[in-house]
Amino acid sequence: MFFTYLDGTLVGRLLIAGDENGLRHVSFAKSHFSAPVTTPEEDWEAQEKPFKEVIKQLNAYFSGKLQDFDLPLAPEGTEFQQKVWMALRNVKFGTTASYGSIAAQIGNPAASRAVGMANGRNPISIIVPCHRIIGSTGKLVGYGGGLSHKETLLKLERSKPQ
Repeated sequence: MFFTYLDGTLVGRLLIAGDENGLRHVSFAKSHFSAPVTTPEEDWEAQEKPFKEVIKQLNAYFSGKLQDFDLPLAPEGTEFQQKVWMALRNVKFGTTASYGSIAAQIGNPAASRAVGMANGRNPISIIVPCHRIIGSTGKLVGYGGGLSHKETLLKLERSKPQ
């Protein structure tokens, strides 16, 4: 597993990690909610080169020039989590969806709490847009990077033409 950091983003420092199968982590260097911070493990190798395209696309996103990421992803999780994370990728730039609508989309309309838990365990923040998921009342709820970062990302997306 390789890793690097991306500094100077609108939401602070990000840890980026992956291997030959694809991107496995984009996470906040600091957690402001219940989500644990991902830290490099002892056997991970610090190397920026494998992430040049990831960094390029993240920088383009933060500058408002990219709406859809095109990267090989390899998040690890349960079958249910994988379904949720795939559904999150269908929530378009500049829009939001509720936990309940994601639950319905994956064929389990009573699983909005479980969707919330899977959303919170999303290892590839921003690229797998868990920040676009809001409460059924339209209120911003839970985000591993903190609600202020969730608000920042949504504001960025809403300020750009879709």
